Amino acid sequence: MPHPDDLPPLDVLLPVERAGERFEPRADEAELLGAFTDRMPVDPPRGVHVRANMVSTVDGAATGADSRSGTINDPADFRVFRVLRALADVVLIGGQTARAEKYRALDVPEELQEARRALGRAPEIELAVVTSGADLPDALLDGPRPPFVITTGACARLDAVRERIGPERVIVTESDSPGVVDLRVALAALGARGLAHVLSEGGPTLLGELIEADLLDELCATSSPLLVGGPAPRIVNRPAWFEPARELRPLHLLHADGVLLGRWQVVRLGA
Repeated sequence: MPHPDDLPPLDVLLPVERAGERFEPRADEAELLGAFTDRMPVDPPRGVHVRANMVSTVDGAATGADSRSGTINDPADFRVFRVLRALADVVLIGGQTARAEKYRALDVPEELQEARRALGRAPEIELAVVTSGADLPDALLDGPRPPFVITTGACARLDAVRERIGPERVIVTESDSPGVVDLRVALAALGARGLAHVLSEGGPTLLGELIEADLLDELCATSSPLLVGGPAPRIVNRPAWFEPARELRPLHLLHADGVLLGRWQVVRLGA
């Protein structure tokens, strides 16, 4: 990963009244943190605020040829990525993403720790994995800070996972469909644990489920200046059209070296 000193400046394209401003790289990233906390509720009215962060190429691919998002991002995306994590109480991912991207316990960069404390966040970022089968890497489950595992009562590994990471780290939900995680219940359980600021990092299936359930508040979407072709997934994987299509309102658009970094508010149904 790039060293903080090698991260690029980010130019503001939107909102129009701020066009031409620039976020110069700083060790503590105070200005950029401020940009991403603007309009972010301190006490979310629904108990949790759910923000997703995704990257795709110009031709719409959410991964490179190796099925990993890490091969299509760059230092500009990484700069925003680390700031978004520093603002999160918990990072939410799907089981496939946990395996493909080789997730481990999450750390806050040393230079961002003071800014995180000033916002009232806990010193450590929690990780939560949505998985119906709880088939997760040993290195993740046996690490010094295992994740929350969000699953269902139908999970065949449920008792084993509870014993392995502790019952307090396992969140069991039940939906109308056996073996399907109820994300609304899962998010409420995270909120009840004081994890109000949720950052979803994918994958596309989890993001589609959050949108379908009207649980997503905000989307940060990076467009990487690449064309990769192939059968790559989009950032949202859902077999049916959203009905209705979800409306997005731009909060800001940043640019660096051909990379476009958008922040969008999702208009929740009935809002």
